Amino acid sequence: MKKSGMAKSDAKKLMGKMIAPGATVFGGDNAVAIDRREQRKRDQALGLIPFAVKLNGDLVQQLQALAKARGVDLNQVTADVLTQGLKA
Repeated sequence: MKKSGMAKSDAKKLMGKMIAPGATVFGGDNAVAIDRREQRKRDQALGLIPFAVKLNGDLVQQLQALAKARGVDLNQVTADVLTQGLKA
C-alpha cells in the first residue's frame, strides 16, 4: 500500500472514532446514549410497542405543550390522551 493510501486509511479510522455512537460533541449534551437494541429490550419489557402515526402539526404542538406543562414525555401524554379518548 502506498503512503498516501495508508494516510487515507488512518484518517478514516480517526473519523470513525470521532463519529462513533455515544460520542459527545464539544459543547453538546453529555448524556449517555443508549444503544437502540438495549432501548428496544427495555421497551419490550415494559410492554411498549412502536406505533407510528401522522398527525397535523397543530395537534403535535398542542401535545408537546401539554407534555411540557405536565413535565412528562410526549409518549406518556399521547398515551393519556388516547386512553381518555377511548373511554369517552
